[in-house]
Amino acid sequence: MPLLLALTFAALLVHGYHPFAEDAEIYLPGVEKILNPNLFPVGQEFFSSHASLTLFPNLVAWFVGGTHLPLEYTLFLWYIASIFLLLLACWELSGLCFSSVRARCAAVLMVAALLTIPVAGTALYIADQYLNPRDLAAFAGVFAVARSVETKYGKALLWLVFAAAVHPLMWVFPFSFCVLLIAMRYYEQRSSGIGKRETVVGAALLFMVAIPLAPRTGVAYHEAAKLHSFHYIQNWAWYEWLGALAPIALFWWFARIARARGWRAMELVSGAFMIYDAIYFVAALALDLPPRFESLARLQPLRSLHLLYMVMFLTIGGLLGEYVLKERVWRWLALFVPLAAGMWFAQGQLFPASAHVEWPGVEPRNRWAQAFWWVRKSTPVDAVFALDPRYMAIAGEDEIGFRCLAQRSRLADAIKDNAVVSMFPLMADAWWAQVRSQSPWSKLQLSDFENLKRQYGASWVVVQQPGVSGLECAYENGAVKVCRIP
Repeated sequence: MPLLLALTFAALLVHGYHPFAEDAEIYLPGVEKILNPNLFPVGQEFFSSHASLTLFPNLVAWFVGGTHLPLEYTLFLWYIASIFLLLLACWELSGLCFSSVRARCAAVLMVAALLTIPVAGTALYIADQYLNPRDLAAFAGVFAVARSVETKYGKALLWLVFAAAVHPLMWVFPFSFCVLLIAMRYYEQRSSGIGKRETVVGAALLFMVAIPLAPRTGVAYHEAAKLHSFHYIQNWAWYEWLGALAPIALFWWFARIARARGWRAMELVSGAFMIYDAIYFVAALALDLPPRFESLARLQPLRSLHLLYMVMFLTIGGLLGEYVLKERVWRWLALFVPLAAGMWFAQGQLFPASAHVEWPGVEPRNRWAQAFWWVRKSTPVDAVFALDPRYMAIAGEDEIGFRCLAQRSRLADAIKDNAVVSMFPLMADAWWAQVRSQSPWSKLQLSDFENLKRQYGASWVVVQQPGVSGLECAYENGAVKVCRIP
């Protein structure tokens, strides 16, 4: 346990921590709204849609209320705990697949070193650089797989229930894998060669049931869908297709090695992942290629690769530890030091204007974050802000969420609110109307901001330097100005 805890902090230093970045803009406002019901009088539908489907905001808010810790410290502690539990789950699963301690250590080290590696074309990492429900569902999924390998199905079900409680989608993938594992074990006991084929066909048919339920969508939803092209496998680059299909060959190779060494659990898991990957790939094609099923692509079948990649890298690490690294310290250093350094460098390129680890209680280094922090401390709780709809994509902004950091309402944006709309098509028209009213942002003048105030109640605006003439600005730094709309 102490070594796993040390590895957790080492992973934090390698991969960084950015508590208000990316999807935190979707998940954290639900927590903040529970802690202070007066927040977000406008636009709460863009995060409450997710919050209503998960216990994540309730659990975090309950912890804050019970411990009286500030939210920033709670998020940090929960993030550290989620990484620790993921590595612990990998340690337990590796113990079922490998017999030697060196293989298990290498397996867990490999996962720790690659926490923020992209998962094919899914726009996911193994673990994000901030706390969100996926991080909690991730370790629960690996624990569920480990318990299923041990045939402790009751405990596996409890982990799956927890995963379902914190994330409405990510629990489906470990659940389906565990069902597949049970089915394979059952058919092998019957010595039936037809069983595996029946399992594949039966599981694939489950996806077909959802196709007639595809809701009709309009122009607004199509605009939202275009901005999330990674939902659609036809838009993936060739190397992303390779990232989805190559694991089938890898797990076939893993199964052969396991069979030769008599590693029964690893052989079973590898065989199940071959079928699992194939099923979800076919499902992605079935839901993506016909234009009528555009809205069903939001189910994102290839998010199944998230669980697969965790186990794949765990297996690669274990095999390297067993056959290559062995007891040679220099080999371990030659593999993991450059790997960790490369991941550290990559994270620095993703968040170049922010501190690598944004410690709780420390003033942010990022200029946009400084402005958002001023907004939290210095503006009325019911203030409504307008920003560039694509502000999170501006160089130097580092994808920091205004709503979650400033804790103020804002009009719809074209990046994170768009992600919400892609999952909830009925919100598309309202979202698209607000985005169009703020576009093209670079050409808006004082009269346009006054229209936003009359139409949507926006009372403040955040603009890049040098700003817009006629606005009275209460705060500015080298990147942005925060101004009142007359």
